Formats: sequence, C-alpha cells, structure tokens
Amino acid sequence: MTAFAPDSIVLNRKLPLWYQVSQSLRASILGRSPEAPLRLPTEEQLALHYGVSVLTMRQALKELEDEGLISRHRRRGTFIEPSAQRSAPVRLLGSVDAIVAQQSGMATRLLDHGKAPVDAELAAFFPDFTEVATYHRLRSDETTGEPTNHARNFVRPDLAERIDPDDLVRWPMTKVLRDGVGIRISRITDTVEARLADPETARLLEVPLLSPILHYTGVTFDESGSALDVARILYRGDRFSFTVTLDAH
Repeated sequence: MTAFAPDSIVLNRKLPLWYQVSQSLRASILGRSPEAPLRLPTEEQLALHYGVSVLTMRQALKELEDEGLISRHRRRGTFIEPSAQRSAPVRLLGSVDAIVAQQSGMATRLLDHGKAPVDAELAAFFPDFTEVATYHRLRSDETTGEPTNHARNFVRPDLAERIDPDDLVRWPMTKVLRDGVGIRISRITDTVEARLADPETARLLEVPLLSPILHYTGVTFDESGSALDVARILYRGDRFSFTVTLDAH
C-alpha cells in the first residue's frame, strides 16, 4: 500500500522540534488532495524525512493522535482519519508551519482577485507602492459545507506576478509565498481582536449581523524586514479560538 508523502520542512532549532514536525505534518495532512493515500510512513521513515529522532517523531505523532487527525494501530501502521475535525484550535508557538496548519484543511473558494490602492493602514507596510494585489477567499468546513472564515490578502505587486491563483484554492498564502514563489520568510506578526460582523461578513459566514467575529491580521516579512503580505481574516466566533504559549526560559 502506498504511503502518504508529507511536505519537507527546515527546522528552527530555537523551537521544540516535535512541535514543528507536528505542525508541518498537520498542514500536509489537512492540505492533502482527496486521492492521497491515508496510510502514513513508519515512525522511522518519518523521522528520517524530517531529520529528527524517532522519539521526537513519536511525540509529534502523539500530538496529532490526541487531536484526532490520525489513528495508530499495532502492526498495521498509522493512518489519517478521513473524518478528522478540521477546525480544532491551534497552539501558536512561533512556527510559520503553525500558521500554515491553522489555515489548511478547509474547502477554499477564490472569490476574486485584482488590484487595490494602498490605503492608510496598508501604507505602513507598503511605503514604496501605490497599489497592491488583492485576493479574497472564502473557506468552509469540508464535511458540513458551513462557512468558517473569509480572508483578504494584500500582496506586493512584484510577487503577485509569480503567484498562481489556483494554488490559493489549496494552500494558504504563507505557503504559496514560501514554497511556490520561493521567498524566505523571516517572521509573521499576528494580531487577533474581537469585532462584530459587518453586513458582508454576516452574509459570507452565514451568521447574524453584529455576531462576534475574530478578526486576525497577519503581516509576513522577508529576511530584509520588508512586508510581503498583509492578511485580514475574519473567523466565526463560535468556531475558532487561539492559544498562545510563551516560554519563560
């Protein structure tokens, strides 16, 4: 039986290795194509793939098993759960792959894309541009079809020329920029705040007007400190929560 092939990852030695591996594998699982195999490689094969110890790999798999994304069977192997919950909360420990994992695994529809002038809020991030490329997407639960969030991305126009819109149906912008365009991402600055659903958000997410909404803003920077992408994502307040862990050591 053919095994599922996860994406590769460049590990950051400043973060827990098991966590980075679990988030990378989580993103691969949730972003897989429908025809992809459900059987995962063995612990040893996965450890070799990620360049970590079997013990680290075992800890990463335990995280995914606890979340309900995989099931492990003695002598049979490890399998992706076809009915795995897609919108479970994600613990953000500073990994780019955590962002990718959080946004993966949903049915995504590209509503529109084009160009927009740089407004007052965007000017702080794109001081050298008068307009940026825009992408507007709606994400839904793959099982129920229920809308969960809608996202607008504002991207430097020179990068937009290298983005295939079809890739945005399968992957978050972060992954498209990193793996598709080949940009080395240095950091992402996240802001999450509570808001009330405006008419457009209420219509797209199928919630009452003025319902609680989680408004996420993520700014992606390259190694020179220049902003690549500003993402504004509005999540249904009854479907998402964010947990941030700060290491005191």
